[in-house]
Amino acid sequence: MLSQTSAFVSYSSEFRSVRFSANLSTSALGRTSLSLPMASNSELSNQIQNISLGLNDSELDRFADVGNKVADAAGEVIRGYFRKKFDILQKEDLSPVTIADQAAEESMVSILLESFPSHAIYGEENGWRCKEKFADYVWVLDPIDGTKSFITGKPLFGTLIALLHKGRPILGIIDQPVLHERWIGISGRKTTLNGQEVATRDCAKLAQAYLYTTSPHLFSGDAEDAFARVRNKVKVPLYGCDCYAYALLASGYVDLVIESGLKPYDFLSLVPVIEGAGGVITDWKGQQLYWEASSDSHAPSFNVVAAGDEELHQQALDSLQWQ
Repeated sequence: MLSQTSAFVSYSSEFRSVRFSANLSTSALGRTSLSLPMASNSELSNQIQNISLGLNDSELDRFADVGNKVADAAGEVIRGYFRKKFDILQKEDLSPVTIADQAAEESMVSILLESFPSHAIYGEENGWRCKEKFADYVWVLDPIDGTKSFITGKPLFGTLIALLHKGRPILGIIDQPVLHERWIGISGRKTTLNGQEVATRDCAKLAQAYLYTTSPHLFSGDAEDAFARVRNKVKVPLYGCDCYAYALLASGYVDLVIESGLKPYDFLSLVPVIEGAGGVITDWKGQQLYWEASSDSHAPSFNVVAAGDEELHQQALDSLQWQ
């Protein structure tokens, strides 16, 4: 496991015009702390954080509108390559990359540069894009999360879009462009799937839980042992899906997702989606997922656990016993 200390304090056109509302009240709230202890799934907590950071409804709506356009653009590119013949390249970390990954990211970046020229962008394929070394707003992009699923014709990959404000994810999008499913999480608001609110389901015991992870082969060393402690206690362990497993959790179909070695572009978009659906998502120590990107940033690895039920999340942490 890599050290986290340096960076750690994871449509189709008919959906483009979906708007969101929130009942944020600024009266009597005053100034609030910006400290980031244990993660909270309460909407009130996120609303207070939004106000303390100077975010308002119109700004969040504007960010969501542009996020939808970014997802639309990526989806159009990706669908054009899905189940077609193309070259598969290998990155330095031995993971696969395709022209679809690269072209989709460029389509996303072009919209963001035009819409928010002062914002920074950190993409999986090309890293930091901004004239400045730091930016209050950073878009974190993964054009195809689950490239192995994509190249083998399985439509359970996803496009991930996160917007960070001072390191905290305030907008997250999980888009499945082949199935035309889009989950949107906005800080302080309820998560939606294609415009309809979704929620996690109750499951307070590991023995009753359905658990997903992308692959048991992605764990190694102590992390493999830690995962096994949880896997051996759940009702059903399941494999595959990449980011789609978190989307299913947000919609109340599965209870727990545990993964190791995720990069910020793999999980930051998931945070508002999971929390806005009533779930909890943290690292294996129970700390909130948070990343301050800059021009000097190298994406570190994180261990992530997400649960639809707070009690289940704590039981998973207790079983992981991560130090």
